[in-house]
Amino acid sequence: MNNKNIAIIPNLTKNGAYETSLNVISILRQYGVNVMMADDVKPQYKSCDVSFFPDHEQLISNCDIVLTIGGDGTIIHAAQHASILKKQLLGINMGRLGFVAGIEPDELFMLKKLIDGDYTIEKRMMLKITHISQNGHKQFYALNDTVISRGSLSRLIDIDVSLGKSYICHYRADGLIISTPTGSSAYSLSAGGPVVEPTMRCILMTPICSHSLFARSVVFNHSSELVVSAACDDDTEVFLSIDGQQTVILNRTDKVIVTSAEIETELINLKDKTFYRVLNDKFAEKGG
Repeated sequence: MNNKNIAIIPNLTKNGAYETSLNVISILRQYGVNVMMADDVKPQYKSCDVSFFPDHEQLISNCDIVLTIGGDGTIIHAAQHASILKKQLLGINMGRLGFVAGIEPDELFMLKKLIDGDYTIEKRMMLKITHISQNGHKQFYALNDTVISRGSLSRLIDIDVSLGKSYICHYRADGLIISTPTGSSAYSLSAGGPVVEPTMRCILMTPICSHSLFARSVVFNHSSELVVSAACDDDTEVFLSIDGQQTVILNRTDKVIVTSAEIETELINLKDKTFYRVLNDKFAEKGG
């Protein structure tokens, strides 16, 4: 019998996620794994042989491995807790591209490798984002990116960026993306940024629709500290988004400090494919 404790976090809004989760539970229980889930999905799984926990933080605290069933957003959301608690993470892709996910729904046979410990770990750098306002300091962590953007009715944003205490540039743009190498294949890529091998350690900065002939992505050393302030001429809303999960309204006097985080996301890799092979395969199969 296997004594592993595996937490399952399904995104039931994804087509096929519920059916896939039932298959995963069945496979894991056959191998003697203790399957754990959060109370928010208890009504859908009350007939399954599963232990339930009050919230995701307690769920992840008590498990050995976190297994998500959904898109990259599901993995990124789980990474917030898993990284702080130093838990390894595997995603089953029910979304579109799924760059961060480890396996597809037709590859559940590979869960045997997970149970046997036959896998490698990819450590992914994260960002620490500090929002400084008149109300104090607030910290966030991001696996993909943090984005400063205008509201739907706002004009262009004026964005100032400093590297530590040295002022480096001004953008007049729709926004600014600061991303990790993992996030380079997400929003940053669609805004014209480079694709960076995800296990590298660096910080990418990509303006969104900048009104400048020379607005290009910039890649900074992972030890850099970026200080950003942003405002609109008409003082309408400017937003700070963290991994597309959390949103904060920025005032003209606020500052956003972005550095590499002291924590990392540990992704389980069950395959031998390189990132570039995955990149090729994903865009080929999805018509990207």
